Order: sequence, then C-alpha cells, then structure tokens
Amino acid sequence: MGEEEKEEEERKEQNMESKKAGEEGESSMTPWEQHAKVISIPRFDYKAPSSLLQRSHSAFLITCTIKREKSATKEAMSILSKYVGPFNGETSDANVDAKRRKICTEEIDQIISKTVDSPEITDDAGGIPKDGSSISANTDKSEAPELALSLVKLTKSGLLLLTLPVENSLDTIDVVSKIFCDLGSGSLKSPLWCHRIFPIQATCTLSEKELHAVVSKLVQQYVKDKGNKLTSPLKFAVGFNRRGTEESQLKIPKDGSKNSDMSALLDRNKCFSVVAAAVKANVPDSVVDLKSPELSILVELLPLSGVPNGSLVVGVSALPLNLVSTKPKLCIKPLVGDKIGKKGS
Repeated sequence: MGEEEKEEEERKEQNMESKKAGEEGESSMTPWEQHAKVISIPRFDYKAPSSLLQRSHSAFLITCTIKREKSATKEAMSILSKYVGPFNGETSDANVDAKRRKICTEEIDQIISKTVDSPEITDDAGGIPKDGSSISANTDKSEAPELALSLVKLTKSGLLLLTLPVENSLDTIDVVSKIFCDLGSGSLKSPLWCHRIFPIQATCTLSEKELHAVVSKLVQQYVKDKGNKLTSPLKFAVGFNRRGTEESQLKIPKDGSKNSDMSALLDRNKCFSVVAAAVKANVPDSVVDLKSPELSILVELLPLSGVPNGSLVVGVSALPLNLVSTKPKLCIKPLVGDKIGKKGS
C-alpha cells in the first residue's frame, strides 16, 4: 500500500505542475489568443473597408441577436463554410494544408511534364497548350478553389458583414437559396443566433451614378437568366435599409458635390427613384408591385468602421420572390421564422 500511495502522490504533483505550467503559458498569451482558445473566430479584416470603397464585392450581411455577435459569427462560420469555404484568419490543420499543397503541386508538375512530352501545339516559352485544354481538363477534376471570407468590423450591433475577395467570386443568391433548402429539408440545423442572411451581389458608394450603374447591371443579369420566369409587365419592388443611420448622424463635409449626392440619397424617396429609373431603363415594361414582386431590388447601407467621414457604401441585390418577404416591409426572409426571436432573446 505504501508504494501505491507514493505513486498516487507523484501523479498528483505532476498534474499540479502541468496545470501550473498551462496557467503560466496562458497568462503570457495575448487577450486575443486566450479568447481564441475558447471560441475560434476570425480576426477582423481591417483592409476590407478601404477595399469596399475602391471596388465592388460580393458579400453576406447577417442580422443576429444583439450582444451575441461572437456566437453568431461562429454559427455563421459553421453554416457558410459548407457552401463557400474557409475564412481569412481561420486556423486550420497545418498537416492537412501541407498535404493539400503537396498534392496540388504534384498534379501541376504531372500536367506540365505530360504537356511537354505531348506532340500538341504549345507556347514557345512555357510548353503549355495555347488553348489551355490540358490544364483545365485536369484541374476541373480537382477540388474547387477555396474562397476566403473576410470579417468586416461594423459600427452597428446585431450585424455581421462577411465579404468575398471580389464581386461575382461566388453566386451569393445561390448560396442562400441552398441554405433555405437545407433548412427546409432538415439537413441543416436551425441557427440560434443568426436571423437573416442577405446575399449581397455587389457593393458601391452611395452615389446616384454608381447606384444606377450597379442596379442596371444586376437587372440585366436577372433578365438574361433563363431560370427566371418573367411576366409582362415585370412586377418589381425596391427596399432601402439605412440601419437607423440618419443624415444628422453623419459628419459629411460640405466641400464637394459627391458628398452632397450621398447626403441626398439617404432620403428613401430619392433612393427609390434612382433604383426605379434604373429598372425601367432596362425593362421598360415594368411596374411597381409591393405585394408580390417578381423582382426585388434591396439596397442596404453598410455601417462600416474605419472609413473616412462621409464615405457611404451600400450592398445591392436583385432577388427573386422566393427569397423575400413583403410584410411588414420588404426584406430578406428569416432563416427560421418567428421561432428565432424567442430563442435568441
């Protein structure tokens, strides 16, 4: 018994020493690293706001329970990663990534070696077919390229903005449609913290010229899409959400027509008229229908953090009827209906 008691005491001492070492290691970690051990969420991409000012992006704007943004971020990561891919700053298994890179490198080397030995016509410099058919045939069989979503810091609570590298890098409407289908079939678990996912097709600064151009492009894409059954006249509706941002809350300098244009477009009626004009310019046979619109143009003011005063960016999408609700106002459908409000409160 004496030897067993001695071994037990030694085990306890070892456990205490390892626990102490763990606490010392944790105390030397930064607050972010300590938090990451508990809940793994990506860092904010602080370059994203300036990128949104420079060019258009596809994105997802998610509404969630206030003061539960971190829980909602983790939940959104779990949902979107199944349809989109990884996040910028998201940790992953280094061995898996290294193995994936090795496999991709080997495949590329094999493609190039086969191409060099092939009697087909090749470029003088690279030994690769001019039409690129050999490479495309092989790369199509491999895994689709992974897209990295960036988490953007916002100034409003209850919102998450996740941007894709550039506009059209992914069909965001198709992603949200698949999410609704999987929720309906039960293959996707109902979210607790994420309420709505607005699929942003394009972004632009809030100016009449840019907004008109973006809406025109999205309407043309919608009309050309053979999957959309259009009636005559085309019934459409316009929704504009400022997320509580009023002109008086913005420090817009009075030193340029561009800023005054942004200020003017904060008025709903002015924004509605610009969007409606863009729709009618591309589909002359169209009428406004707020009850059952075939096409809904939603414009969302994005409350970006870290942008110059007076710089306003909006997300725009042309949505089919099955993704929107018209009562009490025009907006994207909730993920779980009324139940989500009770669970999230």
